[in-house]
Amino acid sequence: MHLIAEAILLSVRGHGEHGAVVRALTARSGVQPGYVRGGRSRALRPVLQPANLVRGEWRARTEEQLAGLTVELVHSRAPLFAEPLAAAAIEWACALTATALPDGLPYPRLHAALSAVLDAVEAAPAARGWAAALARYELLVLAELGFGLDLERCVATGTAEDLAFVSPRSGGAVSRAAASGYETRLLPLPAFLREGGEADWPQLFDALRLTGHFLERDVLVGRGAEALAARQRLVERLKRAVA
Repeated sequence: MHLIAEAILLSVRGHGEHGAVVRALTARSGVQPGYVRGGRSRALRPVLQPANLVRGEWRARTEEQLAGLTVELVHSRAPLFAEPLAAAAIEWACALTATALPDGLPYPRLHAALSAVLDAVEAAPAARGWAAALARYELLVLAELGFGLDLERCVATGTAEDLAFVSPRSGGAVSRAAASGYETRLLPLPAFLREGGEADWPQLFDALRLTGHFLERDVLVGRGAEALAARQRLVERLKRAVA
């Protein structure tokens, strides 16, 4: 196995005294793990930061073997970790991707979307500039992994009009009329997730509540404790910032 590609670093874990096991997302080859010799050294620690863009070279004798990886920094997003909200957003987006995606399968739409989210955080560390993009990214993760929500028509009546809720069981949209009397059992559906446009903070929190429910139930169940903790830290920081 020999692969050379630009990649977004997703996670870095120490291995042995000096090395590190890295997971990185490439556009054509999906998530690629690799062992970086000296990955915990002073020289490489600033390079091996989640969200950094690197040029990686993976080499392994067999497909089953953990590849040796060498990296060259292309673009650093490390300065964003000085901003608590931006750091929390990066930590969650990268942890979700690293945890949810299987190795070696291409997800070009997720690669492009994650890159766009990270660019948005970099361009505007204030959360209003990227929170909506992050919620849409979570929706795309669900869809790409086969757990997409049906937000086009009411699951009860088939209408495409006045969709205001989502069933927490089926993931299907529910119209306001069909939801009458059952609103407290349903999840609010923010209009911007279907129609685009601007979103206020109540809508953004509703969107994160919606996507979080299905990510925890369908994608991160049983193996995403660290990722979910990162998401909780992000939501708490968002709430403090808004307050």
